[in-house]
Amino acid sequence: MSTTSQVLEQSFFARPALVVARELLGKHLVRRWRNREQAVVVNEVEAYVGPHDLACHGRFGRTPRTEVMYGPAGHWYVYLCYGMHWMLNIVTDGEDWPAAVLFRGAGEFTGPGKLTKALHIDRRLNALPADEEAGLWLENRGLRVRRSQIAQTPRIGVDYAGTWKDKPYRFMLKS
Repeated sequence: MSTTSQVLEQSFFARPALVVARELLGKHLVRRWRNREQAVVVNEVEAYVGPHDLACHGRFGRTPRTEVMYGPAGHWYVYLCYGMHWMLNIVTDGEDWPAAVLFRGAGEFTGPGKLTKALHIDRRLNALPADEEAGLWLENRGLRVRRSQIAQTPRIGVDYAGTWKDKPYRFMLKS
């Protein structure tokens, strides 16, 4: 890690999911796996804001799958989607409030399944803190992102969520 890098601490994530999602753009997602380190710039995320959000897994209440979402912010929530793709999320907000941010793209990897495959992310990271010891963390490397560089749209793939499907909770760096 260079001296200009700063690992994002738990306090960064212990804020509302919409704030964290927007501020994750331009941060580096860093993966250490098999003695190799890879860092990619986060360029697309989606926020899931709590149990009232019908697109959020927290809408079902506490289950073995969602228990991590009710824990402290700054922990990974990794789950299998459609039995084939791992989805990477970071828990946000406060304890007992199920909110998280889904990573949809970083670096050259577009799509949450492609991102997790490329970075060797799977269930083994679920519920671990986002830190160097876990082998997956986020860093601020000084890249400044202005609001004018961010596009905000409805989330993808949540048509089942009624009016919540139209909430502009997807954030992307403009190309």
